[in-house]
Amino acid sequence: MNLDLLLVFIIISLPLLATIYVRVTYNKNKQKESSNGLTGYDVARQILDKNGLNDLIIVETKGTLSDHYDPSRKVVRLSREVYHGTSIASNAVAAHEIGHAIQDKEGYFFLKFRSAIFPIVFILSNISYYIIMLGFIFELINLVWIGIAAVGFGVFFQIITLPVEINASNRAKKELDALGIINNEDKSGVINMLNAAALTYVAGVIAGLLQLFRLIQMTKDN
Repeated sequence: MNLDLLLVFIIISLPLLATIYVRVTYNKNKQKESSNGLTGYDVARQILDKNGLNDLIIVETKGTLSDHYDPSRKVVRLSREVYHGTSIASNAVAAHEIGHAIQDKEGYFFLKFRSAIFPIVFILSNISYYIIMLGFIFELINLVWIGIAAVGFGVFFQIITLPVEINASNRAKKELDALGIINNEDKSGVINMLNAAALTYVAGVIAGLLQLFRLIQMTKDN
């Protein structure tokens, strides 16, 4: 197997394996009822109120693991299973999303920076490979490099996302402990769930860096 094929294999398989691991971990902890009997909504509401975010709204959204905090609308969106679920997984995911809300309240730098550059990243990510393809077709090497720079900006965004997600998970653990929501028996499941989620972002960064390296090598060879 040559280097390019090896890189392609790693770039495709690494995020896929991380996603599978998250799904397996989520499904495993979804079957375990938390000792507190609280739903994801209850956990989210308690942590928000403790941190003076009483006016922040929690809404139910479609999908599985589609949970997220929307800093532009100041809304926490929890998937149906997390919103209504009383499992360890539901508690962990809900607490993690509230971690982002607390980051927003405190003006956490990496969250603010990520939110600021997101519109640019969104546009560049959608057009970067078209630019590279056109550059190769018309043999415009400078255009190819512009496309690669756009891809690089997307990878930079992924790198910025890492501290945001890790910090939100750390905040979730701290808040769950402070409120006495989880006991020692539940804690290992919560930690496994949060660590598995963080792994997907790590895998994404590694895959993105490898893809960037691959594109640079391809361009140099041409």
